[in-house]
Amino acid sequence: MGDAATRPTAFLPADWTTATLVGRILTRAGPTPVLCRNGRLFDVSRGSPTVADLMNAWPVEIAGRDLGLIQDFDFEAQPLLAPIDLQCVKAAGVTFAVSAVERVIEERARGDAAKAEEIRGALRDRVGADIRSVVPGTEEAARLKAALIADGLWSQYLEVAIGPDAEIFTKAPVLSAVGHGARIGVRSDSAWNNPEPEVVLVCDRQGRALGATLGNDVNLRDFEGRSALLLGKAKDNNASCALGPFIRLFDEGFTIDDVRGAEVDLEIQGPDNYRLEGRSSMDQISRDPLELVRQAMSEHQYPDGFVLFCGTLFAPTQDRDAPGQGFTHKVGDVVRVSSPRLGVLENEVTTSKAAPPWTFGVGDLMRNLAGRGLLTAEAAQ
Repeated sequence: MGDAATRPTAFLPADWTTATLVGRILTRAGPTPVLCRNGRLFDVSRGSPTVADLMNAWPVEIAGRDLGLIQDFDFEAQPLLAPIDLQCVKAAGVTFAVSAVERVIEERARGDAAKAEEIRGALRDRVGADIRSVVPGTEEAARLKAALIADGLWSQYLEVAIGPDAEIFTKAPVLSAVGHGARIGVRSDSAWNNPEPEVVLVCDRQGRALGATLGNDVNLRDFEGRSALLLGKAKDNNASCALGPFIRLFDEGFTIDDVRGAEVDLEIQGPDNYRLEGRSSMDQISRDPLELVRQAMSEHQYPDGFVLFCGTLFAPTQDRDAPGQGFTHKVGDVVRVSSPRLGVLENEVTTSKAAPPWTFGVGDLMRNLAGRGLLTAEAAQ
């Protein structure tokens, strides 16, 4: 990992001195919520022992222990964790035209990267152009669906791309996400996989979108390509969900419109000197981010709030090794997901078997907070 793993100014938003940031650090006592305002970092655990508590109470004036200027804080001694804790981790899939086409290609190639290029050209020319011209769930989208069925090109992925209902799924268990600087995992038996750089909305128990962070929805293309029913194995593995570095809360200087117009860059530097760059532009998304939040809420409740991966335009197709094999990760890849107003999320790739095991669950957190005296009424005052 480079110095971006620990040097604050290398991973903070470009305008961090005016941003309101929420995160978690690992102290000797345990996971600790922190709040950054005007460039100063505060331990707010006495009033908000979890980030979920902080989000559900926001906006409130919260006093905290001053940890000093954030650019001087030692994140190597007290590393960043994923900036969420008790929130459910949800994700929206197939929200961009290019990702819809790539999912259809995966399906038709049955997870075989070598076959994918044979299918890609004509399908993208026909389906991709049409998808970009319609709004999901409209009469025009229904007519496109009928035409694609007649052409023998219909797919379950196109249904969620242009139909009335978005694909919303659970990405990871509560507390299992890793943060900036941690290792991310792909299954050791996957031969075709990729990162998915995304903007992630952070919502409270009422479904209010209060801010955003960066995410890497690590994906196994071979597993999901064999069958959409393998989505759980393709998406939910040890260390396969990364979030961070901080949640940037919405305020006068950063709003949902900044999310709508965000550019998310991806850089992969491999141990074999391979380099890949890509970009996902949120203004190309098929459904508005707040519509995705509405569909995630649906007839559900999230008492501790939830976060929602909004999907990605990025779909790596360039060959890494042999021609026709496309892109797949190698152990040691360094993945950087960045956006100027959200910062940098950097992680090194390993296998899910080799990544540090997830051992700290909800019960462990509650016992830790109780032992620190943070769950008492006095602590919250």
